[in-house]
Amino acid sequence: MQKNILLTGRPRVGKSTLICHVVENLKRLGHNAIGGFYTLDVHRDDQRVGFSINTIDGKTGRLAEIGLASRYRLGKYGIDMESFENVALTALEDAIARKQLVVIDEIGFMEIKSKRFQQLVIRALDGPSPVLGTIMRKAFYFADDIKKRQDVQLVTVSADNRDALVSEITGMLTPLLAES
Repeated sequence: MQKNILLTGRPRVGKSTLICHVVENLKRLGHNAIGGFYTLDVHRDDQRVGFSINTIDGKTGRLAEIGLASRYRLGKYGIDMESFENVALTALEDAIARKQLVVIDEIGFMEIKSKRFQQLVIRALDGPSPVLGTIMRKAFYFADDIKKRQDVQLVTVSADNRDALVSEITGMLTPLLAES
């Protein structure tokens, strides 16, 4: 079994929510050596206006926001690279160093604008600890190379399977966490 489990699927299908539920399940089972980050939509007046970074240990930061002045952009979103690197990448480095389950949500267009992020993703995938993450569905050189790795199990999330995947992925990770 591959030690790195990456979720993919169309946008807004529930990949980040699935990761949060799996982390909750693992903690309930006594697996507390979990680190890294996940992203959530930020809404204002029922409209998505950006994305937040949330670390497993409770820190938050801004990933991107509509109208944010930044040299890093994706469509209408300005990317807060300083916040991303200070919050998310610090959590990622800590998880790798502590040999914890490494949560990376997500390996996507915004995040891979950071070379440091790319290096940490490779370091996490190559390391001894399992990785649970999400990865963009669209073709793009960095993501495509990761999807082809022999140590990566790619799981496609859909509206039909996302609820069942919570226990399935928890079950896949439990023996891997017992080994690490």
